[in-house]
Amino acid sequence: MSASQPEDQRYLLDNARVEAGERFTWLAELFDGVTRGHFDRLGVQAGSRCWEVGAGGSSIPEALATAVGPTGHVLATDINPAWLDAQAGYEVLRHDVVTDAPPEPGTFDLVHARLLLVHVPDRARALATMVAALRPGGWLLIEDADTELQPLACLDEVGPAQERANRLRRAVRELMTRRGADMRYGRTLPRALRAAGLDEVSASGFFPVGGTACDRLEAATVRMVRPELLAAGLADDAEIDAHLAAVDAGVLDLTLAPLISAWGRRPS
Repeated sequence: MSASQPEDQRYLLDNARVEAGERFTWLAELFDGVTRGHFDRLGVQAGSRCWEVGAGGSSIPEALATAVGPTGHVLATDINPAWLDAQAGYEVLRHDVVTDAPPEPGTFDLVHARLLLVHVPDRARALATMVAALRPGGWLLIEDADTELQPLACLDEVGPAQERANRLRRAVRELMTRRGADMRYGRTLPRALRAAGLDEVSASGFFPVGGTACDRLEAATVRMVRPELLAAGLADDAEIDAHLAAVDAGVLDLTLAPLISAWGRRPS
């Protein structure tokens, strides 16, 4: 989101917070394999020009830089690029995809954003900026969650710990909604890409269930938003502490909302 927004309207999971680095690590563990598979299918190769929008952490820019090699070019942008490394084979630029003009318009073979647009207030404008950056025939790949498709933290709600986890997941969703996030955005991606003028639109979904990465991502997220949960009266310290202890015990079989990946091609 734009850095000029009031504090109560800013992105809840702001990457200026210390827990952001841990979240990036576990998001990469969960989703990078899926994303890299889409890059391969969409023809990212030596010499390709790629723009990673709202990059957050460094794992995807680094993967793209490896794929395109020294003859290609990778641009990674974010409104706060603090977690990016300009010495790792890709260019880093501070950029707001809603308010800033597209960098190097009409030149990219691939433009990609993951877990970004669900939080952006003017999604259509952001999409238009990304489409404008594509060369004719270039691909736009957008990956975003749809929490309304699967809103639970624990699918198997067998006891008080699982019920508490689901209550806290609902509380976090409420905070995100208050900040302008669209919890149903993932399902709209194919339609949104067609509306943005793209052809050959398709989509798929990915749904992780259980394991260390889900547990560690949950713990980092809850610690990150704890002050907001308390301030909003959506949880208390005892409830949050008990949930974090259950997460650390590894007994919850936590899951996430489905990640919807959608892609389309700018007409030649």
